[in-house]
Amino acid sequence: MLKKLVDHYCKLISYLLAVIMLVMVVLVFGNVFMRYALNSGFTLSEELSRWLFVWMTFLGAVVALRDNGHLGTDMLVGKLGPAGKKFCMGVSLALMLFCCWLIFKGSYNQTMINLDSTSAVMEVSQGWLYASGMVFAVLGAPIILGDLWRLLSGQIDDNHLMLIQESEDVPHGDASTAAVPSATK
Repeated sequence: MLKKLVDHYCKLISYLLAVIMLVMVVLVFGNVFMRYALNSGFTLSEELSRWLFVWMTFLGAVVALRDNGHLGTDMLVGKLGPAGKKFCMGVSLALMLFCCWLIFKGSYNQTMINLDSTSAVMEVSQGWLYASGMVFAVLGAPIILGDLWRLLSGQIDDNHLMLIQESEDVPHGDASTAAVPSATK
């Protein structure tokens, strides 16, 4: 059930990321065109594009977390046996949950501090910018908890004990090869 929920909200996030990217391209390209062709500009463009980029980064990190799409190295863990890999995966997942908590707590504090501050151009609460970290933590934690549950319940086989991609050459979204240690590829 958790996997279906995560899959659904990651699919929605993917669509939202496409819309955000489209809006950013239109804003930036339109502003450049207006500056050079019409000798004017769209003042909202720069600030809104920057805010959308921050949100896109945090939301994209959620999707990459689900797909094990973050880059890393398996130099040490790849040399361990299955028990060592399981232990390291458990420690990694626990540390990732702790980092989600830290990101949530820090983002919450920054959101509360900046709730009454408004942005210079859009005149929108700065809290919306910092809330992106809270959204990442809330949406990323179930993914990590699902991986931790699969590890503790023995649902992860020995070939999928890596949570990273060793190289950017591995096709995106190909979880069957992305999770396999490079020594066995």
